Amino acid sequence: MGMLIVVLLVIWLAFAVLGFVIKGLVWLAIIGLVLFVATSIWGFVKGKTKA
Repeated sequence: MGMLIVVLLVIWLAFAVLGFVIKGLVWLAIIGLVLFVATSIWGFVKGKTKA
């Protein structure tokens, strides 16, 4: 499960970087950042309840 979260975080971060690099895709950067934060919080909560 932890590996899945790491993979998702990398994908969302890549979307955010692509969105900022390509001028017309700022919306992709915003979605990537929102998904990155949501996945981080979800992983933190899942990890905390498991321990």
